[in-house]
Formats: sequence, C-alpha cells, structure tokens
Amino acid sequence: MPATEASVWNDPRILNSGANALLLVALLSALFLGGRALVQSPAFALRVIQVQGDLRHVGRMQIVDALQGRVAGTFFTVEIEAIRTMFESIPWVRRAEVRRVWPDRLEVRLEEHVALAHWGQLAGERLVNVQGELFSGLSEAELPLLAGPKGSEREVVRRYALFREVLAPLALEPRQVQLSARRAWQLRLSNGLTLQLGRDNDKDPVRDRLARFVEVYPHTLARLARHLEHVDLRYPNGFALRVPEIARSEPQRPTRRPKA
Repeated sequence: MPATEASVWNDPRILNSGANALLLVALLSALFLGGRALVQSPAFALRVIQVQGDLRHVGRMQIVDALQGRVAGTFFTVEIEAIRTMFESIPWVRRAEVRRVWPDRLEVRLEEHVALAHWGQLAGERLVNVQGELFSGLSEAELPLLAGPKGSEREVVRRYALFREVLAPLALEPRQVQLSARRAWQLRLSNGLTLQLGRDNDKDPVRDRLARFVEVYPHTLARLARHLEHVDLRYPNGFALRVPEIARSEPQRPTRRPKA
C-alpha cells in the first residue's frame, strides 16, 4: 500500500471528519423523509374551504361543482395557484385570492366582474366589465351594447364614459357605442337617434363634435316635429340629417349651427 494511502487511514482526524460527514448526510436524509411523511400525513388534511366576497352572480352550487374532485393534498402540499386558477375559471369570477389558515383551512376571497355592457354586434354571453375586460356571462340587467376591433375594449369603455358625460345635459344615454375597423365612432342614443361621429383627429376631436351637437340640439333638432333617424356630425360647421319620411336617394344638405 502506498505511504500516502496508509497515512490517510492512520489519521484519526480525517477518519472522524469522514464519519461526521456521513452521519450528517444520514441525519439530513432522515429529517427529509420524516418531514415529507409528516406534511403528507392525514393529520394535516384540509377540512374547510371558506369562500368570501360580495357574490351576486356566483352561486354555492357553482363553487361546489368547481371544487368537486379537484382539491388534492394536505394543508402543506395543496397547490394554492391551482386552486386560484380553478376559482377564476368560474363564470363571473374576476379574481380569486387564496391563503392557508392554520391548521386545516383555506380562505378564498372572490371578486366578481361588474358588468358594464354587452360586447359585440349582437347582445349575447360576451360582456365587458368596468375595467374594459371581456368575460362570459348572462346578465338580467338592461345593458348598453359596445363593439370594436379586437383589443379595443378598454378604449371603447373609456369613450363610453366620456360620451355619457358629454350627453348628460340632454338627459340622453348612449345605448350603443361602436368603433369601426377604420377607427370611426358611431353612437345610438336612448331616444333612437344615431350619431355618426367619424374618426378622431387633433384639429376636430370627436368629443368636440359631440359637444357641439349637445349645444345646439335643444334649440334645433329637439323642436322638429319629424322623427329623426340619423345625424352625421362629421362636418366642421354643421351636421346632416336623415329622416324616414324623406326619400333616401335625396341627399340632405348639412344644417349649419345657429350663431350665438
């Protein structure tokens, strides 16, 4: 045997260090296996899932059905992120917060969508909330109809709020707001009148066109005996009218705003 190898085996300090290292590895392995068995023990099984929140559209049976057979693990091993995702898949749930509460409970707080309007060309199960986020659901409330190109939801919601504010002096509501693929705006009001606002630009913003209409409406259009159908506001100094009694083939000249 080489001298160097013999000296290693004859050195008590090296032997003691090796033995201590092996003992530490064995101890850590025992702790790991014991801890793993402990956290998976039925003694730490989840017994309560408490759901909180101001829930108006999410029912108890929806929650029970969603949880059925999908919660696995103990207090320590249950996957919180998976539980959160599961709750957020329930219709009308916008956000879910999940946390462990010792010793055997999960606490879930749900936030529902606040529906602002139907979304799309036809009122259906596609809704948009007050944050401009799309979701699926059925609403019994009478909601306006908003529409626009994909990805324009937040912009259309912001403009809807702006149009409501501008129209408030007339006690009229925008029942439909549509943004076309060419970025042109069209409104349908609560009195059945359609307003063609056109595209936005820096020199003549859409808001200013609508404000001009609000300014002159009580003194002009509101006094007409005929039923109005369509007003084109894309003219800088006036607007064009369309009424059902007049042949559609006959072009209507723009009506100028009255001078102050």
